Amino acid sequence: MILFMWTRLFAPLAIAFFAINVPPLFGSEVIPGPIHAEVVRVIDGDTFVAEAHVWPGQKITVSIRIRGVDAPEIRSRCSLEKAAALNARDELEALIGGTVVHIRNISGDKYFGRVLADVATVQGVPVGGSLVKQALARTYDGGQRVSYCG
Repeated sequence: MILFMWTRLFAPLAIAFFAINVPPLFGSEVIPGPIHAEVVRVIDGDTFVAEAHVWPGQKITVSIRIRGVDAPEIRSRCSLEKAAALNARDELEALIGGTVVHIRNISGDKYFGRVLADVATVQGVPVGGSLVKQALARTYDGGQRVSYCG
């Protein structure tokens, strides 16, 4: 009975305290950048692995998903989408593979270990916009994904 009374009285206070004093989760934190990153490997049409230069002499290897675009999925069961995905991956490789890119507005992604970021070439060309312009990817706002096969 005492435990029940304590819980009813103090649990709401404890919840309020932690809601105010706990730092935001990684996914809600945004680092404005720019951060220079060397592209190590292109995974698919909207994701790559890079070594990000976080401060002098310090690099981290991280998977980066390009914000604002959705490319076809390589693991799709639909042969048309799979072919489009391989094409998108190859074109992204040609655009940024082995180069340095600038990443901005870096935030957590829903998948552990991957970040979401705006990506541009060192010449300032927005990579996501380039993919959409070439019809290799669609614009994407994080909502329900639309299949490339209808």
